[in-house]
Amino acid sequence: MSVMALTSWFRCESYAQAVSKVGQSFPVLYEVRDIDTSKSELQRFIERFEVDRGSLSRSYPVRASSRRLNRMRQFYNEWLAELDRRDVDAMSKDGRIDYILLKNHLGHEARKLELQEKSMAEIEPLAPFSKKIVELEEKRRQMEVVNAKEAASSLDTIAKQVDEARKSMDAKLKVDAKSGSTNVKKTIANRAAGAITDLRTSLKNWFGFYNGYDPAFTWWVNEPYKKLDKALEDYGTVLRERIVGVKSDDDNAIIGDPIGREALLSELSFEMIPYTPEELIGIANREFSWCEAEMKSASRDLGFGDDWRKALEHVKTLYVEPGRQPELVQDLAREAIAFVDEHDLVTVPQLVRDTWRMGMLSPEQQAQSPFFLGGEMIQIAFPTNTMGHEQKMMSMRGNNIHFARATVFHELIPGHHLQGFMMDRYRTYRGLFNTPFWVEGGALYWEMVFWDLSFPKTAENRIGMLFWRMHRCARIIFSLSFHLEKMTPQECIDFLVERVGHERENATAEVRRSVMGGYGPLYQCAYMLGALQLRALRREIVDSGKMTNRQFHDAILHENSIPIEMVRASLTRQTLSRDFTSSWKFYGPNPTKQ
Repeated sequence: MSVMALTSWFRCESYAQAVSKVGQSFPVLYEVRDIDTSKSELQRFIERFEVDRGSLSRSYPVRASSRRLNRMRQFYNEWLAELDRRDVDAMSKDGRIDYILLKNHLGHEARKLELQEKSMAEIEPLAPFSKKIVELEEKRRQMEVVNAKEAASSLDTIAKQVDEARKSMDAKLKVDAKSGSTNVKKTIANRAAGAITDLRTSLKNWFGFYNGYDPAFTWWVNEPYKKLDKALEDYGTVLRERIVGVKSDDDNAIIGDPIGREALLSELSFEMIPYTPEELIGIANREFSWCEAEMKSASRDLGFGDDWRKALEHVKTLYVEPGRQPELVQDLAREAIAFVDEHDLVTVPQLVRDTWRMGMLSPEQQAQSPFFLGGEMIQIAFPTNTMGHEQKMMSMRGNNIHFARATVFHELIPGHHLQGFMMDRYRTYRGLFNTPFWVEGGALYWEMVFWDLSFPKTAENRIGMLFWRMHRCARIIFSLSFHLEKMTPQECIDFLVERVGHERENATAEVRRSVMGGYGPLYQCAYMLGALQLRALRREIVDSGKMTNRQFHDAILHENSIPIEMVRASLTRQTLSRDFTSSWKFYGPNPTKQ
């Protein structure tokens, strides 16, 4: 069956007419003269901070270095002191906002150093030799002359210490096996194993700098280096396989490092979210309940009664045939642009319309990202010929027509592509403060706006949109619960399958992406929470008649990606003092109460 046959039934005449205009001559909504003329007293100050920090970071690249921690701590304190000398009361609106943003950023970076120091202290008993290895690389970077004979002796001594640590752990594990318990936490052992991998990299960089260039160095150090590298490898394997329980060659294992409640509170403070993790889980549960009620309503419309999971299974079977997904994506992108134009929601420059393009995610990429990724290029997830049959079916079911209809505009227009375009053109110096609550929250917010404006025409459309909304509620629940050490990765996977209706392969990829994909601990929360913030702000400003939809959405994009409470401060012209603290209860004061 063709794509057109599969998609035509959810179109209406007005949509078809609107789509026919896409690609024709649009009015030019964004011209060269529309240049960012905003001014802030702190723009150059922020830009200077960023380049200075870059220079310092490149000079102290070893994260496990106490010297780096101390130097960065000094750096942030110096900048905080310099910032404090500025006359905030004499600044413009933008200047005050930038003052709060930079002060918030500097304080957060200083707190991160404290948490990192604590994290390093937790693994030190498992890797007491790490400081000596770090010291070798630091001395090289400080351009100290190396004594080859002494270096060989140091490496030999460190190798013996590593072997002793491994033998001690072996003995402990044998005793623990008999008693049936151990006091070595898997998360700390996994962190230590990762640190040992980093140590091997530092050691390799140190050795590679001299090897071959200094004949005496190579003569003395070659064998001790190999011995130490092998000892580190063997010890890391013991930690990873015998404590963490993962084979070194297992690329499918999901292992994370929960940061704990204290660190979560620090991250929430940085993002200007004045709620506790427990309150945010309460918000997610309330939103999830709304989604379930709407799911049941759509399910009844399809003849499945209140069994919305059966209705969801029906929707998953409505996918296009192999090779047709790009055509569907193009169709859906045009539909969304026409919808935005019809409702006059936001300015969409002609260049934005003309410059988006497509790419395909490889099977390896889909193991981390089983759905679309977006921006100027929308990256399509759909099966390839190298996937097994079960993987192919899960990918097609997870990227069906109605799921895609709720995803394409999130990734392109008015979502990430339009966001990225504006971020590159307005208040670009605020890139330092980039937050997923603005970026991902903004894209999900558009899903809420489209829902309220009756974008879903059929029950299948509604289920497609509701699936993603439930998914974003679930992300808050499982990601915060993981970092609070209340859910394991496997429990997170089961939660997505059983509560949201994910395909198991897709749920596994989602959890792997969440806990091992290099994202911040609040990244997965940012979708729903950022959207709820923007929805609350829209009610405050647009529903009161202070701005039109277009004015409101354009203003948000022109602020660049900053915490949404600061967007609110700008749009409402709030007077900010130097001792500002976040207090905006965008979801009400008691979100855990039903």
